[in-house]
Amino acid sequence: MTSTLRGSIGITASLIGFLALVEVTSGIIQGFYVPLIPDLVDHLGIVDADFNWFEAAQLLLSAIVVPVLAKLGDMVGHKRMLLLATVVTAGASWWLVAAGDFTSFLIAWALQGFYVVWLPLEVALIFDRGRRSGRGAAQTRRAAGLLVVALEAGAIAGALASGRVFDAVGGNVALTLMVPAVAVTLVFFVILFGVPESTPSPGRRLDVVGFTLLTLALLLITSGLTFVRINGPETWWVWLLVAAGILMFLPFGAWELRTPDPAIDLRMLRRPTMWPVQLTAGLIGISLLGAQAPLSTFAGTDPVNGYGLGLDASSISNLIGLYLVSMIVGALLFPVVSNLTTPRITLIGAAALVGVGYALFLPFHVETWQVFVNMAVAGVGSGALVGAMPAAAAAAAPIGQTGIASALTNTTKTIGGSFASAVFGVVLFQGASSAVTATASSLSGYMTVWAVCAGGAFVAAVMLLFVPKLAFGDPQQPTAALPTP
Repeated sequence: MTSTLRGSIGITASLIGFLALVEVTSGIIQGFYVPLIPDLVDHLGIVDADFNWFEAAQLLLSAIVVPVLAKLGDMVGHKRMLLLATVVTAGASWWLVAAGDFTSFLIAWALQGFYVVWLPLEVALIFDRGRRSGRGAAQTRRAAGLLVVALEAGAIAGALASGRVFDAVGGNVALTLMVPAVAVTLVFFVILFGVPESTPSPGRRLDVVGFTLLTLALLLITSGLTFVRINGPETWWVWLLVAAGILMFLPFGAWELRTPDPAIDLRMLRRPTMWPVQLTAGLIGISLLGAQAPLSTFAGTDPVNGYGLGLDASSISNLIGLYLVSMIVGALLFPVVSNLTTPRITLIGAAALVGVGYALFLPFHVETWQVFVNMAVAGVGSGALVGAMPAAAAAAAPIGQTGIASALTNTTKTIGGSFASAVFGVVLFQGASSAVTATASSLSGYMTVWAVCAGGAFVAAVMLLFVPKLAFGDPQQPTAALPTP
């Protein structure tokens, strides 16, 4: 028994190492392009505002494809879907190298969003391997933390490398964009030769009708929220899109409840171990995806407006770097604290930390060190939750549904972030008229952003109190320890 357990655990440790390389590549994708945005705007001959369409298109596509690929992973194997997503991501990354106009770049940028499904599929793979040792939940928590560390390390490396590569090649955009394309291509072979396949669930069918209804609902809601940010809240038809998307869940729910193998098992989502996790993902998405741009603009605002830090681009990069490092700390601490207490208590504490970090902005935002401390506190909680939410969803899901359960945390996070981006964009734009400098917003707008982020995190912490006390744990705890990958 002991030798079998050690063999299974050893395989899991090896799996974590290979998947960490995948997440490093994911981080490179997320960090590499941001410093190049002004140069990409010049390269494509567009204006700064047009770049919002790239982000919107990628969010829309990822919200749609992630549940489908995750469900297919549960049915035919998570490695197969991980390879498929990597092929699409690699093709899109090379297309970005060749794209020289707005339309082709937009399509390629959207297709590159297939990388978003990597982490949910990786969590499902790890949980499948760990289940065989009886420590699936504990190993998944630790592995997810390590994957988040790899993700953030890749993001830091990508952000630091992009500008240097751009300068080294004499400002050649195409040559610069080859770096992430090469990285994604190489990681395909890492997955192909280094990652074992999970155990598929044979005899299942893809719920095409269910996924079609879900796709329409997500498309209407996320596109509506995107157009709110672009066209403004006074545009009546954007709210019609959002309302139509919400109403689309009625026929979706009716269909899913009478389908033998539904796209999303709504009965599973009703479990007390599942719905608080999915709700937490949406609420934390408010700060994870919606608050970063406002924080950057606040840090760069000239203090002549009566607020702001007046930091230059280099200092803002340091601020973002501190936030990413604090996320790494949170990801590493989560499995440790979970073993000392319980996963449920640790999740509650992580959500509360995010709330405390953003609540600190309300009285303390005048000095640079105050903003650094606030972001560090919020970053520790956010880092813990990024890996913890898909891991908790996988632990709470029945066999054969770990992939879709993990992926739904990403979908709800995306919806929460889209909603926050739309609201924050409107709030900050409406306050711009009271500012001194032309591009600044009002302090009250930023205070609203921080209050919403803090409130969402505290609500998530309260919702997690409804989770059973011993949720997300393993039924038995063997004494053998997981070796460091």
